[in-house]
Amino acid sequence: MSKKLFIGIMTGTSADGIDIALVSVTESFLNIIDSQSQDLADDIQAEIKALCQPCANELFRAHSLGIKLSLICADIINTIIKKNCLSPQDITAIGFHGQTIRHHPDTHPAFSIQIGCPSTLAHHTKIKTIADFRMADIAAGGQGAPLVPAFHMAAFHSESENRLIINIGGIANISYLPANKDFSPSGFDTGPGNTLLDEWIFKCQQKTYDFEGQWATTGSIIPNLIEDMMSDKYVLKPAPKSTGKEYFNLDWLEDLLKLYPKSKNEDIQRTLLEFTCLCISSSVRSIVDDSNSNKPFCIYLCGGGINNSFLVERLARLNKNIDIKSTLALGIHPQLVEASAFAWLASRTNLNLPSNLKSATGADSDKVLGGIYPA
Repeated sequence: MSKKLFIGIMTGTSADGIDIALVSVTESFLNIIDSQSQDLADDIQAEIKALCQPCANELFRAHSLGIKLSLICADIINTIIKKNCLSPQDITAIGFHGQTIRHHPDTHPAFSIQIGCPSTLAHHTKIKTIADFRMADIAAGGQGAPLVPAFHMAAFHSESENRLIINIGGIANISYLPANKDFSPSGFDTGPGNTLLDEWIFKCQQKTYDFEGQWATTGSIIPNLIEDMMSDKYVLKPAPKSTGKEYFNLDWLEDLLKLYPKSKNEDIQRTLLEFTCLCISSSVRSIVDDSNSNKPFCIYLCGGGINNSFLVERLARLNKNIDIKSTLALGIHPQLVEASAFAWLASRTNLNLPSNLKSATGADSDKVLGGIYPA
């Protein structure tokens, strides 16, 4: 069976780092050969977050930052290639997601913008680069997200159990992989993952994240506030649906907090953590309740949120009848699932094969995703 090497790059909605995976892909198997994760400098993180909202001189800033991010990725890729005694000719293609700064699938016309320059990346690595994965699906009436459920199905499907793959990045998304292949897999963004937690602790303590959820453990849930959050129009919206930091951000939170001016900061953090967990758990319940399967369900977590031990503990309590594991149990480190997904998506595009999952995105047709940029 022919085996080809691909590289996948993911810079997620948390905007805190880059994950890159060197992957071997065959028709039926994917193997991570090497990987590297690198934090982004504070000034780059700040610029990404600023660009998620309208700001001064944003076109210049977005394209300039996109080239900077591409050069950072090129340096990491060249290091990985050298470390593994490879040459650029050994790599079939790079799958480059880019950094999302705007995602508006419900506007007319709909669009999604990921900054990054695939031409720059291709030139500096001497490797064909595939990028702009979302717009082909949006052009077909889809959300352009989530794109990972098709990969989850290819990499993680089991005939012995129904699997729920939950990625907790800045935004959280869920993929439902029914054991019975006669039923279609599905997926959608459940709502915020780490983004509101990160923004609130940065505002209050100038920390980029709440280590293991420790600050959240010192607070108490604000009952009326959590009810207001769970009544949000996105949370109540049926799938297919997708969202981003353009929607769930500090402005969204502070509008709600006007009704709770005397709330303690730590109580707000605790409530935000519960909000993330309830959005995920209500999605899990809706999938399980709608299923007619007599086979067990199991949740597999990935993404940066898996490092928040209090958040994972709450998810376990809210879903106490379902086993919760890491995707490491399925052979892929939770930090590398999305980077691996874009390597796999690149492998599909390279073969001119579709890779959107219509049952997840709502598109009206199968689409080959991404544009190809020669080295």
